[in-house]
Formats: sequence, structure tokens, C-alpha cells
Amino acid sequence: MGDTARKDEPLTVTVRVMSREYTVSCRPDEHEALVASADYLNERMTAIRRRGKALGAERVAVMAALNLARELLELKGHAAVTAEDPAAVDKVRQLGLDIDHTLTTTD
Repeated sequence: MGDTARKDEPLTVTVRVMSREYTVSCRPDEHEALVASADYLNERMTAIRRRGKALGAERVAVMAALNLARELLELKGHAAVTAEDPAAVDKVRQLGLDIDHTLTTTD
């Protein structure tokens, strides 16, 4: 019974992002994802800082957050960030015409 309580207790994890350490609590089953997320964020923020000219940590963090949010929306297929594929639009349009033609000729 004591082991079950320990498995549910939050872990305290220290992650490093842009040379600063942050202590974060998470469930034991989220530990690996948290560490991977922190590593990914660190890579992204470090890359932005290298490209920018003397950007402060706050600005780098906001730019990284905006880039990651755009990528997430793109993966979700959000219309505001997903470019329309002209070939796919033409194909769908043609399929609609083909369906309409088939329906009118079989009536």
C-alpha cells in the first residue's frame, strides 16, 4: 500500500533551459515527457538566441512559444496556418463535379 502512494506522489524535477535551472513538479508517468520537452525547448530557444542580436531571455521565450504554437496549429490542421494545397483543392472540386455528373446521368 505504501508503494502505491509513492507512485502517485509528484516528482520534483530540475530541468535546464538556456543555462538556467527550473524546478518543476510532475507525475511520475510524465517525467520522461517533461525532460524531453525541456530539452526541445532549450534547443529551440538556443537556436533563436543564436540567430538574434542580443535578445533577452523573455523575448526569446515568447518567440519560441509563438513558433511552437504555430507548429502545433499546423499539425492540427488549423486553417489560419495551414497553406491550401491548390492541387488538392482542384482534385476535390473535380470529384464534386464528377459526383454531380454521375448523379444527374443516373436519374
